[in-house]
Formats: sequence, structure tokens, C-alpha cells
Amino acid sequence: MPGLRGVEHVGFTVPDLEAETRFLVDVLGCEQFYDLGPFRFEDDWMARQLAVHPRAVMRKLRFFRCGHGPNFEVFEYEAPDQDPRPPRNSDVGGHHLAFYADDFDAALEWLRDHGVEILGEPVVRREGPSAGQSWAYFRAPWGMQFELVSFPGGKGYETETDRRLWSPVRPEE
Repeated sequence: MPGLRGVEHVGFTVPDLEAETRFLVDVLGCEQFYDLGPFRFEDDWMARQLAVHPRAVMRKLRFFRCGHGPNFEVFEYEAPDQDPRPPRNSDVGGHHLAFYADDFDAALEWLRDHGVEILGEPVVRREGPSAGQSWAYFRAPWGMQFELVSFPGGKGYETETDRRLWSPVRPEE
């Protein structure tokens, strides 16, 4: 795509924007920027522009940034056909957001200390293209899946390429 620079924002919908704001700000450390809305239309604008029910109401949307990543555009909708269940990774449209932390163990302990549900046990990759990476999935209070990830010495595949997606601070620097 001509002029492509990268991901500017990721949008997702939550059931209670005020409660989820507290999680994003107080637990994950995101910064809240601004709100827009509500938006509702009497014609088919919502269906045409956003592929949602024409009577859907976007109660509010709020922008956040977490560290050096893209912005988050977080929505609270009301819609006649809304499904309150978050998709699983295995569902079409399933997804997760990964948060990078310099100190994986300290960040994981922080999440546990704040009552965040950690899925399974942390995984440490010692071989292959992801060697050097630690990760664990966790759930937001509304059920969305997130991932905590760290590879402070780089990933294994980076020894064979100059194309790095992430440049963490190396411990020796």
C-alpha cells in the first residue's frame, strides 16, 4: 500500500467504558487522551459505514496509548443484535493484543497482584525463531485476551536478519 507506515490504532469494544478505563489506566498504565460520542443515526449510516445494526448506538469512544505502541480506540456500543461474548482466538475474527515489558517477571507479578487472570503458565522459548521470548496470556475484566511478552536479548531469528520488528533495550546497554 503506497505510503504505509504502520499501525496507527487498534479498535475494540468493551461492555462498560468507565470500568474498563480503570483497568487500562490503573493496571496496564495506558494514558487516556479524549472521548467522542454518542453517535446514533436514523438512517442506515451505521450499517453502511461500520457494518453494525442500523440502530446501533456508539455511546462513547475513548482514545488511549500504552507506552510506545499504537493508540487504542475503545468503544462502548448499544445494539439490538450485540453479542456480549468476546471472540476466542480460534473464532473467525478472534484476536489478542500483546504488551511488551522489559522485565517479564515483574510485569507478570504486577498483573497477579492486581487480580488479573493469567491463562496457564508462562512460556519461555529456548529454541527456534522465537528463542529468547517469554510470554503469557491474560484476560481483561471483560474477557478480552491479552498477552504479556518479553525478549530483552532479541528473538532467535534476529541473528539472521537485519529486519527487526522490535528493538528492546539490551541488558548490556
